[in-house]
Amino acid sequence: MAVYVNFDEGLRRVMNNAGLYVKLLAKFRNETSLDEISASLEAGDYEKARTAAHTVKGLAANLSLIELFEKTRDLESQIRAKSVQPGAFEGVKAVFEETVKEVDKVILEHG
Repeated sequence: MAVYVNFDEGLRRVMNNAGLYVKLLAKFRNETSLDEISASLEAGDYEKARTAAHTVKGLAANLSLIELFEKTRDLESQIRAKSVQPGAFEGVKAVFEETVKEVDKVILEHG
């Protein structure tokens, strides 16, 4: 079963401050998008796409958004190699959308 938000791990990362974790999740939810990755890939700007993917990957890691971290890590590697597999970005987008749904649930439950 996919783990989109590992609440317990995320909570540990902020020294068990649930309010802070929920605030960080809300910030992620409201300010993070995949638009820069998409636009950069379409323009063939692999360095900008890699940087944008790296940023999303880092946010996902720090917030314990497990599936998103794994998918963006894989995409970042493909971008670095300048060999993005068909459907790779779409896979990240699908996981991002599911992650946002789970983040919304966590915010609702703990916010």
